[in-house]
Order: sequence, then structure tokens, then C-alpha cells
Amino acid sequence: MTSEKKYFNVRIEFDRDALDRKIFKAIETGETGYSCSVEANNLTVANRNPEFLEVLNGALVNNCDGSVLAKILAWIHKEPIDSYIGADIFIKYIKMKRFRQFFLGNTREVLDGLRKNLSEIDPAIAGMRFETLPFRSVDDFDYEGIAAMINADNPDIIWVSLGAPKQEMFMARLKPHLKRGVMFGYGAIFNFNAGVGEVRRAPKLMLRMRLEWLYRAFEQPKKNIPRYWGFIRILPRLIREERRKVRSLR
Repeated sequence: MTSEKKYFNVRIEFDRDALDRKIFKAIETGETGYSCSVEANNLTVANRNPEFLEVLNGALVNNCDGSVLAKILAWIHKEPIDSYIGADIFIKYIKMKRFRQFFLGNTREVLDGLRKNLSEIDPAIAGMRFETLPFRSVDDFDYEGIAAMINADNPDIIWVSLGAPKQEMFMARLKPHLKRGVMFGYGAIFNFNAGVGEVRRAPKLMLRMRLEWLYRAFEQPKKNIPRYWGFIRILPRLIREERRKVRSLR
């Protein structure tokens, strides 16, 4: 585990090259670990739940998945920082065609669509493992059994799609049972790239305008609007504490 700077009490690596280097080094040396994509929802949960905060800060490295979050932190710290979106990291690593990967979670329909579409980018992916998980609480998974399945495949990367904050808790509990491999908890990226179901990534114009959050709000209002509201409610306190911390370091 590294010790990059904390923002709103959570370790986040804003240097894209540094984040990639940490991931690649862990893969090359056979280290186990997990990477979380920090956005408004899990940041809110982390600042209300000490156990979840410990999970995020126990990651190998975390990226900032929210452009609005990055802008707020850039304003507070007076630094030219920007987001590094999990969906972009995912497709970037797929296009590298250099890793043995394991795809874990979501539904069989989504996994089948994902295998088909990703295999068009990298034909080797057609022979990789795509496995569902039973629907149960994070306390009730057979972590030893799941790890045995993954260890037998010996992947470099394990993509986990269970939704936040469940997937982050799942990765932290699975990590001690793995022999090697870096896990990524990136939620909806399976859906974005499967070409099936109702969950899709925002249109390119909205991505360029940094309005993906708005698209997600309209796409799944019952799920995402309460999450955004939770972040808005906690944000004034987080800003006060972060500005106080910045002043104390000057």
C-alpha cells in the first residue's frame, strides 16, 4: 500500500501516470491489491462509515471518478488536478492487450455481451473467465471458494462489478485469499460495454462537457439522485475541514 495524499479523508492519486505505474508494478511483482474509483457516493459513505473509510484507504491506489469532485478539490487546494474516470481506465487497459483478465459479477446477460464486445478489441479476451456471483450480502460470500476459482486462472487483473459500496468491501475481504492480481471495483463499466440492458454510458457530447453525472441522474433517478443529495448534504462540512487542513499546512 502507498501513501498518496488524502482528499476529503480518502487517499486519491490524481497523477494518471503514477496510478498506472503502481498498478503495473503490482502486476509485474505478483502483488495482490485492489483499486477503488472514488466518486460522490462512496466518498459520502466513507465519511459516515469508519469501516468503509478504512477499506478505501487500504487500497493499492484510488482514482477520482468525478469531474465535479475534482473541480471542488482543485479549487480548495489551488492545484491543477483532474478526474481519471474508471470507465476510461477500463477500456484503456483492455486496449493494451497485455493482461490476463478475470471478469466477476453482474448478470450472465451482461457478461455475455461484455465478452462479445471486448473480444472485438482483443480476441484473447474470448478465452478469459466471465463469472457471475450469487446475490447475497457482503458477509455471506464464500471468499475462499471464489479466490480458489480466480487463483486457478492466475489473472493479472480482476474486474469486479457489484456496485458501490458493496464491491469495495468485497475486494477488501477477498484480497487475503488471492495469490496475485489487482482487483478493480468499477461498478457499471460492465453494463457500459456490454451493449445490453438499460444502463449505458453518457453520449460523447455530455462526456466532453463533463456532464456524465447529469446523464446518470436522469438515467437512474431513483438510485442516483438520493446519492447526489447525500453528497450535497455532507459537502459543506467536508469543504470546511479540507480548507482548514490546507491552511494548517501553509
